[in-house]
Amino acid sequence: MKKILVTGGFGYIGSHTIIHLLDNGFDLVSIDDLSNAKDSVADNIEAITGKRITNYPVDLKDLEATKDVFRKEGPFAGIIHFAASKHVGESVEKPLKYFRNNLVGLLNVLDCMREFGTENLIFSSSCSVYGNATELPVTEATRRQEAESPYGRTKQMGEDILQDVTKNIPGITTVLLRYFNPAGAHPSGLNGEDPANKASNLVPVITETAIGKRKEMTVFGNDYDTRDGSCIRDYIHVMDLAAAHTLALQYLLEGRNQESCEVFNLGIGEGVTVLEAIQAFEKTTGQKLNYAIGPRRAGDVEAIYANYKKAAERLGWQPHFSIDDIMSSAWKWEQRRTEKASA
Repeated sequence: MKKILVTGGFGYIGSHTIIHLLDNGFDLVSIDDLSNAKDSVADNIEAITGKRITNYPVDLKDLEATKDVFRKEGPFAGIIHFAASKHVGESVEKPLKYFRNNLVGLLNVLDCMREFGTENLIFSSSCSVYGNATELPVTEATRRQEAESPYGRTKQMGEDILQDVTKNIPGITTVLLRYFNPAGAHPSGLNGEDPANKASNLVPVITETAIGKRKEMTVFGNDYDTRDGSCIRDYIHVMDLAAAHTLALQYLLEGRNQESCEVFNLGIGEGVTVLEAIQAFEKTTGQKLNYAIGPRRAGDVEAIYANYKKAAERLGWQPHFSIDDIMSSAWKWEQRRTEKASA
């Protein structure tokens, strides 16, 4: 059984990826400082897989503490690096926090890889690297535009660092996975998006509004040049995204990569507006949402969605869940976590 280190493993995408990796025979260790996650995620993972995951609450900016995990738990066959601050709006308000956290953490992971002989890295990138794209759908060859937020800039810089590292340090190979908009929950309803801090992603904001945790939600702008004036995004079910990480890891471990650093888009190839996402939730759950139209939010791009042909051809990846599946699974999770919290 190959041992894999997952940074940010108790976060939303990280925990679902751990579940998928466990289901595919990997041995796992997590590093998550729990700054935006909860240690109760271990219970969720165990309820689904029957396996207990060890998490080290280490801040990756602390190089020596990070090395200690490598010394104790290594060697690792590969690393999936999720750990990063990820809120677009907050990054506009606190750019130094984002540059320090997202870049220093990555550099320290790379230092540990070189020192302890770990060769394979899957990097959690983002469609934000495209900025306001000049073509849709975007492909991996689409020229990156100016980042619309410090968060997006850290992902561009992270990709550039990894391109340079793999070019100049023999023995390190990477896959950069550019996510579009992860959403939804595990079909069991036993794990989903449950940040320690206030949720800012659209789908948990929708479900929290529907269940009464928020009085209303805001649609940030209805004057964009889109079919209904609201931003267009490509919503990908979190378990489709998790599956892509397993496939990308296997791709590197089996030596099927064609270059030392490769890039893949992960989206379902369809754009959904914010208002259409709200309508999909209302249709699939029968719940009416209280929402208001507000001004545009700093850092938001107008429209972005993916061409995932490369991931299909090289990784053998296909998305299986629709926007309706996303909304129904997210609502099932919201109901469960709310009942659990009030018990």
